[in-house]
Amino acid sequence: MPEPVERNLGLDLVRVTETAAMGAARWLGRGNKEAADQAAVDGMRLHLSTLDIDGLVVIGEGEKDSAPMLYNGERVGTGDGLVVDVAVDPVDGTTLTASGMPGAIAEGRGTMYAPGPLVYMDKIAVGPEAAGVVELEAPVEHNLRQVAKAKRKEVNDLRVLILDRERNQHYIDGVRQAGARISLIRDGDVAGAIATAQDDTAADVLLGIGGSPEAVIAAAALKCMGAEIQCKLWPRNDDEKQLAVEEGLDLDEVMGTNQLVSSDNVFFSATGVTGGEYLRAVEFRREDHVVTHSVIMRSKTGSIRYMEATHNIARLSQISARTLD
Repeated sequence: MPEPVERNLGLDLVRVTETAAMGAARWLGRGNKEAADQAAVDGMRLHLSTLDIDGLVVIGEGEKDSAPMLYNGERVGTGDGLVVDVAVDPVDGTTLTASGMPGAIAEGRGTMYAPGPLVYMDKIAVGPEAAGVVELEAPVEHNLRQVAKAKRKEVNDLRVLILDRERNQHYIDGVRQAGARISLIRDGDVAGAIATAQDDTAADVLLGIGGSPEAVIAAAALKCMGAEIQCKLWPRNDDEKQLAVEEGLDLDEVMGTNQLVSSDNVFFSATGVTGGEYLRAVEFRREDHVVTHSVIMRSKTGSIRYMEATHNIARLSQISARTLD
């Protein structure tokens, strides 16, 4: 007789990302990224503490000395339930144009890659149709031809997402030379990676150097979607190269989806803040009503849910210590 599928923690995790998104969205346009980030952290930390998990933060706000909450190595949850690794990115992006609030949980301890002090990775991400046909270290044109063949497109019909940073200029030049289209994104390469696996976003490839924490969180989502990401640590200078040696990190290793997140039971949730490639923005409607748009995924079942929720802030403030200040 088939066993019942255990509880989908993604449905609990979405409460975490919803609260973070609503808190950060209040700061949109105010020019205070730190306040937006703090509002997101406060919301995430509050709701993570209520989940029946024995969680360890692998990807968080930083090391303990510089991050008062959700620091790397912090224990979260009630201590009961599944033993899990937790990755959170309270703001997916470095500015107030951040597109979403993502979080991921993977069953088992040590199932998420911890990049340590190296904050950047070189990346390529593709959707399910092109999974297994690209190589991070191959020439850009070769990879684009492989993706085009897998998706039955012409190279000049492909849309490539690249973080708009000077360090990615060689990727921009390579894509243009190959003849594909480019969309430069200001922030949020978690959202960009996921967009490559969405049928309705018309994004085919994510390329470029971006955050290491975002790579791990993106891997959690792409694992749920049957897609692929490949990454390699990218030191910014000689000091970081030496730091990698001291930490025992292999700068030549190309890591795939399963090396970044090895668990077969992964939960992912994200809630839109300003809106982006695949999620709509937080909407402040009537005086005390806020609408959020989220996605919830699970690797074990392959389920992907989209959720629109209306929140009555007046009622929530009566029962929760965290309101939208």
